[in-house]
Amino acid sequence: MISAAMTAVICATVPNIAAADEGAFDLSSQRSEVQQLNPVPGKKIDHQGLIINPTPHSIDIDRTSVYTLPATKNINDKKGKFAYTIAEVVPGGIDLSIDFGEKQAKKNGVTITGYDEAGAFYGLQTLRQILTSEIASSGTIPHMTINDWPSLSRRGVIEGFYGAPWSHDVRLSLIDYYGKNKLNSYFFGPKDDPYHSTPHWRQPYPEPEAKKIKELVEAANRNHVDFIWAIHPGGDIRWNEADYDSLVNKLDMMYDLGVRAFALFFDDIDGEGRNPVKQVDLFNRLNREFVKKKGDVSNLVVCPTDYSRLWAKTDSAGALATYGRSLDKSIEVFYTGDVVCSDLTHETMDFFNGLIRRPGFWWWNYPVSDYCRNFILQGPVYGLDTTITEEDVVGFGTNPMEHGEASKLALYGVADYTWNTPAYNAIDNWERALSDLAPDATDAYRTFAIHSADTENGYRRDESWETSTFSLNEYTPEKAAAMLAEFEKIEKVPATMEAKCNNQLLMKELKPWLTEFGKLGKRGVEAIGLIEQYRAGNDSIFWTGYVDALMTPEERKAYDAHKSGTLKLQPFIENALEDMVIGFYGRVAGNTPAIHIPIGSYPNLATRQSRLMTDRDTTNHYTSAEAQKDGDWIGLDLGTLRKVNNIRVMQGRNSTADTDYFDNVVLQASADGHTWTDLTSPLKETYDIIWKDDNGIDARYVRIKRLDSKRTSWTTVREFFVNPVTADNLPYSATASAVDIMLNAFDNNPDTYSTLAGDTWNITPESGANSILVLSKTIDNPVTVDQIDAKGNIVSSDTITTPWRKINLANGTTKVNFSSAGADICEIVVL
Repeated sequence: MISAAMTAVICATVPNIAAADEGAFDLSSQRSEVQQLNPVPGKKIDHQGLIINPTPHSIDIDRTSVYTLPATKNINDKKGKFAYTIAEVVPGGIDLSIDFGEKQAKKNGVTITGYDEAGAFYGLQTLRQILTSEIASSGTIPHMTINDWPSLSRRGVIEGFYGAPWSHDVRLSLIDYYGKNKLNSYFFGPKDDPYHSTPHWRQPYPEPEAKKIKELVEAANRNHVDFIWAIHPGGDIRWNEADYDSLVNKLDMMYDLGVRAFALFFDDIDGEGRNPVKQVDLFNRLNREFVKKKGDVSNLVVCPTDYSRLWAKTDSAGALATYGRSLDKSIEVFYTGDVVCSDLTHETMDFFNGLIRRPGFWWWNYPVSDYCRNFILQGPVYGLDTTITEEDVVGFGTNPMEHGEASKLALYGVADYTWNTPAYNAIDNWERALSDLAPDATDAYRTFAIHSADTENGYRRDESWETSTFSLNEYTPEKAAAMLAEFEKIEKVPATMEAKCNNQLLMKELKPWLTEFGKLGKRGVEAIGLIEQYRAGNDSIFWTGYVDALMTPEERKAYDAHKSGTLKLQPFIENALEDMVIGFYGRVAGNTPAIHIPIGSYPNLATRQSRLMTDRDTTNHYTSAEAQKDGDWIGLDLGTLRKVNNIRVMQGRNSTADTDYFDNVVLQASADGHTWTDLTSPLKETYDIIWKDDNGIDARYVRIKRLDSKRTSWTTVREFFVNPVTADNLPYSATASAVDIMLNAFDNNPDTYSTLAGDTWNITPESGANSILVLSKTIDNPVTVDQIDAKGNIVSSDTITTPWRKINLANGTTKVNFSSAGADICEIVVL
């Protein structure tokens, strides 16, 4: 105890990931097999001024008795092991006695005791957190007894991602963080470290890099963290004595640098390196001739090629069964779960453990973002069964982002989960982690983090769970006010973080995302304002604000590079704008616009990514982001029943060699979404589907449906056109010297535009027309509108300088000419 105030008994025994070559492996494909979005469990709790991470197994506080912290230090480090740590943990005065050993740990009245040195070290980390908690702010702490031990003996981090490896400074910072949070394993295996993987794994590290590794080992030792150096030789291993000698020589070099734990990765490879029999022979030989021979090296850890159930062969001839039969029982085997990014469940581990005949080593691909590098994942750690024990997993390793400092938010959670698994509370842990990383800017950081959790595809994470969005027809003043307040708060976050967050490493990593996050808030504020103008019927004001609110290509590119708010916020803005312009156009033009909404069997069709197949840009594409299966379909809701006579669907990323498409497909149409009519016969291996019929068919919905096929790849669509406007079917007898350039101004879709620049567009209004509505996006130069009579005389001339302009037709007008040196015209509507 602390002068009879605290006893901390820490019982501790210190005993994939996708793709090697990004040219050969598609990270997005391997890490986005499912659309999984589950709510975060747990709740925030009141810790009454005492924050300890990981959560202790047993803590007894007597708040009726207090211990007053003295002004001076009185340290009794009985074995002389903790001078460095104590100096960091206890900056002020304290009476402290620290010891470890099985006999000492059974005595009462000792300040900190542990069953081993690591246990005593962890007791100091607990003390550090007590002394920095609010409970000690007055110079006293209540009497307390803490008995603590880890649920899982191997708890750590795998630097195993693709992308820029962590810098030396970030690694050192992280190793200190592991120690402070009782994580005890660090696998050094960055995929893009040339000396870790093919083709340079045989070569020794240059002296400067070797020196850094030695420093990392020393830092790990200070923090009671096992530094496990990993090698990834499978890409070009030759299975001969020369390569075996090269491997042993490389391990010997690392051993001389102080490394005493090793891992071999055979993930994400092609060719001969995949042979499980040869892999097992190599592992067993290294285990006999290197690990056992050295005598002070920890159990070997390996990552098989079949590290995911998604592609693992489960018969007796499969790789994992081969491991189970022949691999030395002391060798530990990594597993990522049902797919590459998976939840940890008993069923998942039972499958794997049954094949390898031992508990697997869980490799959790979170918060790794090498498959979605435009995201920085700041959500809670969850999806991990809290009844998992060492009978299920021999260890737990999390694979973080290339943004090491920003990964600490998740590492805080992993440390808590692996130390006290039954008590893990995901929401509460996340709340504590935010304060731990940004104590002076917690509220602003929390606002950013709660809206920066979803991956948009694949291993999806809950996001914005405290925000209730609404559709246009669900509007209430209260809902709008709540959303406005949230967007206003978001808009202020970058400046607040810049002013108050003293964690400069974190700020450096977050800055590009924070910049775009602030812009997201601004767009949200504008969207709420537009809703009010739309509801008030202020059509000219609404349209002007609408075109101003649309993201420019440059703004879209910047947002796409550093995304946040993808689950609720950005979709709310874009859906609101879409719903409003559809309603607005119906109100002012008198018909439903040709804005087609993607629908289908894939969950991510509900996201804004689906609009990539209706944006008239064939250089990008919508992708299902999960395997195709029987009955899958992709289609469009045309908004109303229409006469459809022309459909074109461009499947695949290209029309020649892509594998992600329906290779047996039929095109169908429906008036009600229930009864479907085949428009084509079954089409096999057809990328470009074209259907035309002068008589047409009345339909509101059209789709392509997958027929019987063995294909299990994703599916992609570049563009899905229905009734596209062509030079042959322009309304109002519209003409120009370059007709194709003007098509988007007459396509009944106010979201598209054509640029009028140095040309003249001519339209012939139908008999009985009274006016012309011109909806523009940008007016860089005025648009001149001349009304011409049957004799060719100008009977009226107007100049357009604003996005909204309605012009009355003069008597006798038979033709209207539009000319400009540069203006983007969205729609010309004759009324």
